[in-house]
Amino acid sequence: MQKYLKIPFLSTLFLSAAIMAGCGSKKQIPDVSNIPITVKIERFDRAFSGIDTTNVGTGVKLLQEMYPGFTNDYFSQILFLPNAQDSAGLMQSIRDFLVNKDIRALNDSVGQHFSDMRPLEKELTQAFRLAKYYQPKFNAPKVLTFISAINNFGAITIDSVLAIGLDMYMGEHFPIYKVIPDLPEYMLRRFTPENIPVNAMTVLYQQMDAPREGGTLAEQLVYLGKQQYFLEQVLPETEAYLRFGYTPAQLKFCEDSEQMIWQYFVENKLLYNREGQTIARYTGEGPSTQGMPAEAPGKVGAFTGYRIVRAFMQRHEDYTLEKLMNTQDAMLIFNGARYRP
Repeated sequence: MQKYLKIPFLSTLFLSAAIMAGCGSKKQIPDVSNIPITVKIERFDRAFSGIDTTNVGTGVKLLQEMYPGFTNDYFSQILFLPNAQDSAGLMQSIRDFLVNKDIRALNDSVGQHFSDMRPLEKELTQAFRLAKYYQPKFNAPKVLTFISAINNFGAITIDSVLAIGLDMYMGEHFPIYKVIPDLPEYMLRRFTPENIPVNAMTVLYQQMDAPREGGTLAEQLVYLGKQQYFLEQVLPETEAYLRFGYTPAQLKFCEDSEQMIWQYFVENKLLYNREGQTIARYTGEGPSTQGMPAEAPGKVGAFTGYRIVRAFMQRHEDYTLEKLMNTQDAMLIFNGARYRP
């Protein structure tokens, strides 16, 4: 099972307690209306919450028939329900979960907040069609929704399924978020419906081009840059700051300070550094980037990586998005960009 976009600082606290602006010129959006992809979101969350708690076994069996390959992973890898290997014990755990008053309240809130999925279906339909246009081998996944009990999952891929955890997008003022200890503002502001398409297309990108382990900072910057370039193409009408996970002010800082950021990497001899903690400082999530001005966002490397990849694509007009994604030699892109802000 592949899991992405986990919120790493969240534990099972709630579950346990409860049982192109700025980053490129405006481009012409291709007409993809003739590509035969139409997203219809399936409400796994409703099917699960609607199970008759006096006959859980029958309800679970029907759920497994409707959603084979996802249901069991949902119980064991998303909800982390105990007794996964013990049928009777698992049924009891599922019943306890379903009758818990806090879970029922969460389900009700999600149901009210996401009563109409048509706007999201429209956005994902367009994004999937653009992905198919640029990457012909792209296969549109089945899309379903679930709740994770505020338990780390915003979007995941399991084989040919894209699953979206709606309870992670209830808006930054959702009361339950306030009771989670030490929830950073930089993460909380992303718990909004506007972030669903970005997160969904990010995990699909990661499924097509898996995240790298090891290598130099330069290689990691290129990987993040390729990801951002892909997001720009398939979500051309999404604000750039949302695609990067920044605030508008943080994106403006990056744009205004592009040369300074690059000089920081060069002068500190960071580009060919292979030390994991050092690389994570510039490619990992955080409220800011240590060593840079306070205005510099966490994961500042995504901005620099995008600019590197964009420079490469501008210098190599024969490169399509498909060819870019299939190019595994990050240093070919890094060197070929001749990036000098």
